[in-house]
Amino acid sequence: MTMKRLTTIGLALLPLLAISAAHADMMANIKSSGELKCAVYSDVPPFSSPDPKTRQLAGMDIDLCNALAKQMNVKLTLVPTSVEARIAVIATGRADVLIANLAYTKTRGNQIQFSDPYYVAKEMLLVKAPLADKPLSYFQGKRISATKGTTSEQSIHIKGGKAVTFQDSASAFLALEQNKSVGFVTNTMTGIKTISQAKKDGINLAMIKEPMALEPIGIGMKRDEPALLASVNSSLKAMDDDGTIDKIWDTWIGPNTEYKMVREERVQPLSSLKFEPLE
Repeated sequence: MTMKRLTTIGLALLPLLAISAAHADMMANIKSSGELKCAVYSDVPPFSSPDPKTRQLAGMDIDLCNALAKQMNVKLTLVPTSVEARIAVIATGRADVLIANLAYTKTRGNQIQFSDPYYVAKEMLLVKAPLADKPLSYFQGKRISATKGTTSEQSIHIKGGKAVTFQDSASAFLALEQNKSVGFVTNTMTGIKTISQAKKDGINLAMIKEPMALEPIGIGMKRDEPALLASVNSSLKAMDDDGTIDKIWDTWIGPNTEYKMVREERVQPLSSLKFEPLE
């Protein structure tokens, strides 16, 4: 083969080599740089928000980022982001992982990949106390309020209710208070706080025991990065087994906090959960 021919072949391979470099293994990059870039909320307590005293980000997700980096034996760099931009920050590669109370949905699952969930959030139905013992089937066809465009609204449709939506959760709750709806759907954490606050205002609310929908919470990563996914999943399992996740949970949202949340599920494959994914 002539030198000219070899040169031509070499030039033809350059674009392929460039593509290969562009799609380099993220886990290999993390190891070589010794740095894990973890995207978190810029101001969403108790997950990640500025500490009033230090002005440094603090919260449940910050502690999880630190624990993950320690488990992977690399240093941590936080990448603050907003609720609106949290998927894009991973899809564009600005961060390696996203820890931002991220619930698995069909749409997000097509955009990024998820780790095994480390807990399962629930959409819950709040009602006036006299309806506390009613099954979810009782509320089929009835007016139930929620914030517009949220998974709370989706869950109402799935369970056969008539969704009455508002631009914010305060307005959605007001609809229940004023009997414009028979129930208000929100996540468990918000629901517990709402019940507590309403009681101070002389309104007795209750939470229907059966969830409206399940939302597995996991760590987000760029698609087609199997080595990174495997490392994150093995790290989460180790953090679960040694009590690290439980300790972080109890510090920020556990039974002795204002959220009074009990961690019921362990780290497990998403495929092992029996749930209907939301859109």
